[in-house]
Amino acid sequence: MYSKKSSIEQLAILGGEPAFTEPLHVGRPNIGNRNALIERINDMLDRRWLTNNGPYVQELERRIADYLGVKHCIAMCNATVALEIAARALDFHGEVIIPSFTFIATAHALQWQEITPVFCDVDPTTHNIDAGKVEALITPRTTGIVGVHVWGRPCPVDALEEIARRRGLKLMFDAAHAFGCSYKGRMIGNFGQAEVFSFHATKFFNTFEGGAVVTNDDDLARKIRLMTNFGFAGYDNVIYVGTNGKMTEVCAAMGLTGLESLDDFIAANRRNYAAYQDGLQDIPGLRLISFNESERNNYQYMIVEVDETIAGISRDDLVRVLQAENVLARRYFYPGCHEMEPYRSYFPHAGLLLPETKRLTQRVMSLPTGTAVGPEEIAEVCAILNLAVRESRVLRFRLSAAQEQH
Repeated sequence: MYSKKSSIEQLAILGGEPAFTEPLHVGRPNIGNRNALIERINDMLDRRWLTNNGPYVQELERRIADYLGVKHCIAMCNATVALEIAARALDFHGEVIIPSFTFIATAHALQWQEITPVFCDVDPTTHNIDAGKVEALITPRTTGIVGVHVWGRPCPVDALEEIARRRGLKLMFDAAHAFGCSYKGRMIGNFGQAEVFSFHATKFFNTFEGGAVVTNDDDLARKIRLMTNFGFAGYDNVIYVGTNGKMTEVCAAMGLTGLESLDDFIAANRRNYAAYQDGLQDIPGLRLISFNESERNNYQYMIVEVDETIAGISRDDLVRVLQAENVLARRYFYPGCHEMEPYRSYFPHAGLLLPETKRLTQRVMSLPTGTAVGPEEIAEVCAILNLAVRESRVLRFRLSAAQEQH
C-alpha cells in the first residue's frame, strides 16, 4: 500500500510518512509458476541427481540454445565464473579493452587472471562502449575486446567486429543485461566469439544464481565444457585444465520454470516502461532511456538520466528522496570501474580518458520494475519525482540545512 504525496511537507525525507509501507526494489526476482517449480524440485529429489550435468541442466541448455538460435549453450554457476572461463578459453592475456561503465565483475573476471582491463569511454547516447575510441587503446599487448550490452541495448556490434577482425583480436560480449534482446533481428548471443549471460536473481530471467556462455564455435564450446568441469572428458580422464563452474539441477529447474513465463515477464516490464514514459515525460531534466521498438527487448532496466542544470536537483538527492519513500532507486555502475580498487590505484589517471563515463555515473538512476511493481505504484513514484523537481529550490535548501545541522 502507498499514500499519495501532493506537497513538499509530505515528503518522507522532510519528516512525512513514507509513501510505501513495503519497499519497492530494483530487480525483485521474477518467480514464474511456483507449482511447476516445486514439481520439478520434487522430481529432482526423487531422482537424487542434484548436480553434475543432470537432465534439467541439459534441457535448459537445449532450450536456451533454441530460443537464441545459437549452436551451443553451456550453463554455469554464475556469470562471473562464465566470464572467467570464456576469457581463458579465448586465450585472453596481456590487455583487454572493456568499458569502465559496467558492473565490476567484467573487470574482475580479467584481473583475477592477471589480464589488464583497459578502460574505454562510452557513447553518451547509447551508454555502450564507444567503438570510435577503441582503436586508440590498442597496443602490442592487446589480445581482445569485451563489449557490454548495457541495459540490454546492443553494443556497436558491427564496428567492434570489424576492428577485432582487422586487428586480429578476439571479441566477446558481456550480455548480462541482454537475455531476450536482439540486434538487427538476430538474438543477442550470436555475436563475437562468445557471449555471456547472467541469470542472477535480479535479472528478468533467473536461475536463482547462474549464468551461461553461448557460442556458435564448436571448438570453443568443447573447450569451455571441459574447463567448466575440471577438464574431465569422461570418468577418470582429465584432458585439460579446468575448474568447477557447473550449474546445479535446482537452478536449472528454476530456469526452465522461468522460460515458460518469459513472455509474461517481458509483458510486465513493457507495461511498466509505458507507465514510466507517461509519468516522466513532462518532468524537466529527467529523461527515461528508450528502447528500439523494431528489436526484441526485455525492458528490465528503467533508467533515468538526470540533468541537474534543468531539474534543479541532483541525481543523488533524487535517489535520497525516493529511498526515504521506500522506493529503493539506485545509482548504477557508480562511480565506474576505474574509480574502484584495485584499478583506482593501478590507473590513477584513467579518468582523464573517460569523460562520458564520469558524466553518466553522476546522472543515471534505476527505478523499480518487474512483476512485483504495477502502474499504480509507478504513477506514485513519478508523482514524487515531479514534486521534488517542481519544488527543487526549496527542497535543496531544506536538505542542505538538515545536513548542516548534522
